Amino acid sequence: MPAFRYEAVDPTGVTKKGVVSADSARAARADLRAQGLVTVAIDAITTQVDAAGSGAGLRFGEKLSTTELALFTRQLASLLEAGLPLEQAMSALLEQAERTYLRDLIASIRSEVMGGVSFSDALSRHPRDFADIYRALVASGEQIGQLSRVLSRLADYIERRNALVQKVKLAFTYPAIVTVVAFAIVIFLLTYVVPQIVSVFANTKQKLPLLTVIMLAISDFVRHYGIYLLLLVGAALYAWRRALKNPVIKRRWHTWLLTAPLYGKFERSLNTARFASTLAITTGSGVPILRALETSRDTLSNVAMRELVEEASNSVREGVSLARALSVQKHFPPMLIHMIRAGEITGELPAMLDRAASAQEQDLERRTLTIAGLLEPALILAMGVVVLLIVLAVLMPIIEINQLVR
Repeated sequence: MPAFRYEAVDPTGVTKKGVVSADSARAARADLRAQGLVTVAIDAITTQVDAAGSGAGLRFGEKLSTTELALFTRQLASLLEAGLPLEQAMSALLEQAERTYLRDLIASIRSEVMGGVSFSDALSRHPRDFADIYRALVASGEQIGQLSRVLSRLADYIERRNALVQKVKLAFTYPAIVTVVAFAIVIFLLTYVVPQIVSVFANTKQKLPLLTVIMLAISDFVRHYGIYLLLLVGAALYAWRRALKNPVIKRRWHTWLLTAPLYGKFERSLNTARFASTLAITTGSGVPILRALETSRDTLSNVAMRELVEEASNSVREGVSLARALSVQKHFPPMLIHMIRAGEITGELPAMLDRAASAQEQDLERRTLTIAGLLEPALILAMGVVVLLIVLAVLMPIIEINQLVR
């Protein structure tokens, strides 16, 4: 049943906005009229653009935020666990939705479900908002008749992932601010302060110290060619991003990242945490192991590790245990493999994977704080050295003049 976004006026003259489900726009107006509302405007809510770009969109450029996705999943799971049918649960969520896009999205899904489409199929029409893993888990929950339990596990997964991302962002926020401020101060000193002060000594025809001459040369370069340097850096970054679209270059780059000094362990921990978390929730929701491995592989950001998971999947397909298949790949931590082996022996693979995922997330958080902790003093020290050199370049001519006067 289609959904319509309406704007209407009640008998007291108050304007109301909302969403109504009806067979047609005329039927929607009739329903609103039966409620004592005078319709001002009514628009059909259409299906979102799919991954291939076909179909009509709810609104171009908008999508569900990770926070909204976690809240939507948690609330829906709670309502279903309370015994409400899916349609009534969606109606309750529709009434609570605040953002217009979210309200339209829920209304569109609800109308498709009321029209006889399964919940997972309704979600598949909105791929920008619901990832493949989300839709696959919802489909498995529908098949085994445990949709509320699967949604609850999904909510836990999304909330834990959001918390981890937030911690990583907060850890690198201060170093990023220090870097921006440092560049701004150095550029200001080079382009304004140094020329203003040193030009006084240049007019005296005094021989300037080497450091001052070098700093003046850098200042002139920044003032005259700084914009071209900035454009060159921008062009280099754009060219690098274009180059990374080449599968061969991207694979080599991601392979190097796994072994990069200091950052390599961070990259491995990040992808291992994603892999273990996704595999835990998929296997715990009744998804077959090969399908679970495929879904977990697609959540990895590192192409080289994706290929390692693909090789492990081929080994599992041939009858090799998951622990043994992963132990051949050198980039998976031994702790993860030991936990998987224990889970396969005891028959509690999802629980062991969940523990391994928690351990990897703690390790990732620790490494993040370590990297951020090292960056902060390094940036402050580098900024101090640069500013000191600029100050010395300005003071050295003054000191020499004082010596000549004496």
